[in-house]
Amino acid sequence: MREEDCIDLLRRAGCSDGVIAHCRAVRDLALAYASDPLVDRDLVETGALLHDIGRGVTHDLCHAEAGGEICRSFGLDEAVAAIVERHIGAGLTADEASLLGLVPRDCMPRTLEEKIVAHADNLVKGTRVIALEERLQRAAALPRRQRKRICRLGQEMELFI
Repeated sequence: MREEDCIDLLRRAGCSDGVIAHCRAVRDLALAYASDPLVDRDLVETGALLHDIGRGVTHDLCHAEAGGEICRSFGLDEAVAAIVERHIGAGLTADEASLLGLVPRDCMPRTLEEKIVAHADNLVKGTRVIALEERLQRAAALPRRQRKRICRLGQEMELFI
């Protein structure tokens, strides 16, 4: 999907210019991790551009769940909806989602494309790229297993750069 089409969808979903700028920054970083021939670069680009589409509805953790629903309502490929739903931190288990008041479904990134977008989002604060160490410091209030998951995802993704 072309960038202009993604931006149009973000605007139709109610996303602000700030959210759109963040999505572009995540896309730029994600593409740096998508050089392996096994990675679907077009899917990474589309998923990264649309990963925060749910922020047009809400800015809490529900934005990923809402974003997946928005993607499906727009008739987008399920692989894009999965990237959007699974980009929070380094993913959420069904139990963690339930405890947070979300639909109790497994939202762990599984594919390379899902992992790349989740990792890139972890490393972009606003439009600024941050180090994994800074991201982990910002995640200090999260449960230990979630912090470890972010760290493991970062280590896995660093193999692609």
